[in-house]
Amino acid sequence: METLREKYAENTRRTLLDTGLRLFTERDYATISAEELVRTAGLTRGALYHHFDGKPGLFEAVFEDLERQATERIRAAIAPLPDPRERAYRGADAFLDVCAEPAYRNIVLQQGPIALGWQRWRELDHLHLGSLVLDIVNAALDAGRLRPHPAHLVARAFYGALTELSLTVAETDKQEQARAQAAALVRDLIGGVVTDGVTPPT
Repeated sequence: METLREKYAENTRRTLLDTGLRLFTERDYATISAEELVRTAGLTRGALYHHFDGKPGLFEAVFEDLERQATERIRAAIAPLPDPRERAYRGADAFLDVCAEPAYRNIVLQQGPIALGWQRWRELDHLHLGSLVLDIVNAALDAGRLRPHPAHLVARAFYGALTELSLTVAETDKQEQARAQAAALVRDLIGGVVTDGVTPPT
């Protein structure tokens, strides 16, 4: 049974996460101080450092929450589809949809590499969405629907392409047009490696 202390701790943690999500979405990471975070949350610096060890830890926790939610959404979108090609198409579309949302775009794509550092950003990004892409690739291989390339290389190639495309879409003023162009390009890229069940000779 959850104690009052545990419930209070979880509520405090959730309040900090919600506050961080809102402020990091609205503004650049560097312009937000620890003092502003706790003042906006109605809490103390002690609470911030107890739960997240300061502003960097809170940002990373918000970042990972967004990555987990994105992964769950994409998995749910592709779950009903038995065909590997359609799973890949729908997964890419769902990923681009996620990238168009302000919180994910601003925190994960634009501020993440700066706030976390490139290496940590790449590590966390691959931990969540990178593993999902690899799952999709392995499923296509198991079904005999992928040309004979190593699964990890195919997954890295597509994940790299998706990441770069999403960054490009995030940075343009014509996001709707760029989103449609990116989706069309991804479909052509997927069509280049997914077969109709007969693997061509090498």
